[in-house]
Amino acid sequence: MDIRSAQLFQHLASSLNFSKTSEQMYVSAPTLTRVIQRLEQELGAELFFRDKRSVKLTAAGQRFQRFVRHWLDEWHQLQVDLQLASAELTGEIRLYCTVTASYSHLPAILDKFRLMCPKAEIKLTTGDAASAIEKVRLGDADIALAAHPAHLPTNLAFRSIASLPVMLIAPNIPCKVNDLLQEHPISWHKIPMIMPEHGPARGRFDRWLQDMNISPQVVAKVDGHEAMVSMVALGTGIALVADAVVINSPVKDRVRTLELHYRFEAFDLGVCMLAKRQHEPLIQAFWQVATAKN
Repeated sequence: MDIRSAQLFQHLASSLNFSKTSEQMYVSAPTLTRVIQRLEQELGAELFFRDKRSVKLTAAGQRFQRFVRHWLDEWHQLQVDLQLASAELTGEIRLYCTVTASYSHLPAILDKFRLMCPKAEIKLTTGDAASAIEKVRLGDADIALAAHPAHLPTNLAFRSIASLPVMLIAPNIPCKVNDLLQEHPISWHKIPMIMPEHGPARGRFDRWLQDMNISPQVVAKVDGHEAMVSMVALGTGIALVADAVVINSPVKDRVRTLELHYRFEAFDLGVCMLAKRQHEPLIQAFWQVATAKN
């Protein structure tokens, strides 16, 4: 259950009118219905009696209403406390993330962080996703938005904020790569491949090659998913990248997803920092904002 779902339930529990809650909470009636159905599925109990004439809370709904009221009160108090506590925080916080994350996930976090810590100075560095963990470990960044590595150093703290699907992409233009991909069956050992230098993407690529018993024809080794998408768009080869990179790429219309009978493990995107610095006020404030489930 997220905050929005709790707020919608609380309003409906008070109004006992789906139309009124939809109108006053600026949500469509089908969406409101799905939210309530999802809550009922999660709880394993009906929350409302519904017929053509009326809506009433069940016994489970009444109990859940008390829980949600208390939970929302605690949430709002926490927001107030954090805002008051961090309003005067000053200093610099050094962030590291990929170019894609800097406009796909970071803006929403920074909007809230600036409200809570208006005097904080933010220094942002962008680069290869595979370098994020190392930047934090070496002290070059205070916090990084990073994909969870296969082996997280024991001195680092990591908290997930999103799951990013992974896809194998090919050019969307006439080229030798597409000619080879038209063969049946596909001779994967002939397909030019763009390989990540290292990091979580490299591990997934190597696992796929091993599972499929493919001896790859590597035409390039590249740092950064954005660069790999650009090379694929030019017809250089195929590559394995996070879907968020493709969605936000200026050349997204020049690449396509290859449909495979193979499931790549999604990237677990999260915030990462040195565990020993978790209690520093400015860093703690950013961590709380970034990991809050809204």
